[in-house]
Amino acid sequence: MIASWVHADGQLPGSGPAASADSVVKISPISPWSVKDLLYSSIMKKVSSGSNGAGGAARAVPLDATDRLLLDELARDGRITNNALAAAAGIAPSTCLGRVRALVERGVIRGFHADIDPAALGRDLQAMIAVRVHPSARSHLAEFGEQLAALPEVENVYFIAGADDYLIHVATADSGELRSFVLDNLSAHPAVASTETILIFEHVRPGHHSTA
Repeated sequence: MIASWVHADGQLPGSGPAASADSVVKISPISPWSVKDLLYSSIMKKVSSGSNGAGGAARAVPLDATDRLLLDELARDGRITNNALAAAAGIAPSTCLGRVRALVERGVIRGFHADIDPAALGRDLQAMIAVRVHPSARSHLAEFGEQLAALPEVENVYFIAGADDYLIHVATADSGELRSFVLDNLSAHPAVASTETILIFEHVRPGHHSTA
């Protein structure tokens, strides 16, 4: 049951560096790719070398106003072309590409991923589940979190401060499946002292349309 944090931010697409015709941007005669495509190899090198910062202590990275503008644009549209991104930042395309690549190499951009609607996969009911573990199990919190992250219903796992230890974001087909998830994977687990399930009616994200 132990698995890596497969639901963490920064998951990478499985396809190679190919862009559709409407996302073509010519930075050079041999580079008709979007920002995501041009940076894909850089990200893959970081992941394969184990330098993506997973499991390490987070630390602030110096960023100037242009870096922050680029990050804001990429957060809104990870498939934006390099020319469009450069225009938004008011810098040359070559400068833009170099800056974004540097943000990847410094670990500021952890990757690009597809944001998939769970409802499209038949998992219409989403919930946040607060989990408190027994004091005797606190020495195994990291292992327990990895077990949770490996479950197919789990979208995200958060290790939190306060009375509870974990907040789990899950997506299931219906209330019956949610109930089974809680009973089978949490209530029956010897490390779990208590749970509290909170249904999600709507998810509103800055700069995006709301989703149920």
